Amino acid sequence: MLLKSEITGRRAIVYDANRISQPDAKLFDPEYWLQAGAIADQARGRGNALIIDTPYGPAVLREYLRGGAAARFSRNRYFFWGYSRSRPVIEANLTAHLWALGLPVPQVLAAICQRLGFTYSGALLTQQIPGAEPLADLMSGLANKDAIWTAIGQCIRRFHAAGIFHADLNARNILIDQRQKVWLIDFDRGRVLQPDNPRLQRNLKRLLRSLKKLTAMPEAELEVCWQQLMRAYNSEP
Repeated sequence: MLLKSEITGRRAIVYDANRISQPDAKLFDPEYWLQAGAIADQARGRGNALIIDTPYGPAVLREYLRGGAAARFSRNRYFFWGYSRSRPVIEANLTAHLWALGLPVPQVLAAICQRLGFTYSGALLTQQIPGAEPLADLMSGLANKDAIWTAIGQCIRRFHAAGIFHADLNARNILIDQRQKVWLIDFDRGRVLQPDNPRLQRNLKRLLRSLKKLTAMPEAELEVCWQQLMRAYNSEP
């Protein structure tokens, strides 16, 4: 992966120059892909994310959208403080950094920051992970799957050992592929911290809340699974 940036007028595009020779704003336009008959599906549990058959392989296109009270004023616009400080550019660079470290994250294809006055909108295009499904969709069959919970705990530990803080580590941002490999996705607002930073433990608390909220697994079974995850997380690499 070789990320380069191109600023044209009021638009900045970060792209993988090894895959994309001429970046264009149409890469981030759902209508363009719809007319091309390239929209395969909507990514489950990922808001306004689409799965697209691109010339670079299957990809996920995710528009940056506001949530909570801020969404009442603007669903997809953010204050502009510079292209390098925009959420899509920051996430693209962070994800590329994690990929270069050998961590299990999707490859970045491109990201866009489109300025309009004092605000901007943005989107991110990443390669789809083949055969991967969200942990939240697999929970009903994982009650006695110690190997998977061990893999999840070890995966999170790898990110924390590198000081990577995931701002929204929930059961939908953990994917498991057909080989039972664990992946983390969606690093919007993620940060690189010192490995001993106590903020990293918030990831685990948030994940546990997510598991309790999204699963119909009995509480006692979930507790056994969680303890297996934590044993793997706390074990020596």
